[in-house]
Amino acid sequence: MQAEILHHKDECRFETVVDGYTAYVEYVIADNTIDIIHTKVPREIGGRGIAAALVKATYEYGDLNGWSRKATCPYAAAWLKRQNETTG
Repeated sequence: MQAEILHHKDECRFETVVDGYTAYVEYVIADNTIDIIHTKVPREIGGRGIAAALVKATYEYGDLNGWSRKATCPYAAAWLKRQNETTG
């Protein structure tokens, strides 16, 4: 994915705009844990790895702050599972 990912910290949201469509991840922070609660990628720009890039950016932000990872969002949960399988 080439588009810039922006962090709107006050909104607890990472987002990007691709071909005029906005995709985003929303998160909450509680008990030293970052929890992705929602991932939204319009179908017009789906299948390009946008959701994965947004989830990755969100968890990297949490890693920089020393927070644990949690995924209430089903997409983020699947992403975490894939990462755990590949990193072993």
